[in-house]
Amino acid sequence: MTTYENELKKGRFVCSECQKCNKLVWPPSNFCNRCFNEVRWRQVSPVAKLVEFSKKDNIIFCIAEFENTIRIMGTLETESTKLDVGQPIRLAMCDYNGREKFIFRLME
Repeated sequence: MTTYENELKKGRFVCSECQKCNKLVWPPSNFCNRCFNEVRWRQVSPVAKLVEFSKKDNIIFCIAEFENTIRIMGTLETESTKLDVGQPIRLAMCDYNGREKFIFRLME
């Protein structure tokens, strides 16, 4: 398992960040994909921006953007019928069980 997967299993969304050029490396890696320097692992802010969403049955699927860089697909749990691209959402839960799982909620 990778550091990324292990941290997801613990409910922590982390990403690698270059120690030399400060670039967030996505997808996560042990080396920067710009300058090939080593990275450090850090927690990603739980606040994201709603980029896209779609509904099938009673499930809302979405793409969330973190720190203006990282885009993740997950599900959005909300009672609201009013959703707007660009509105802030929060990562409510993440996990890894053979594949990534992300659940988001609207910011209150």
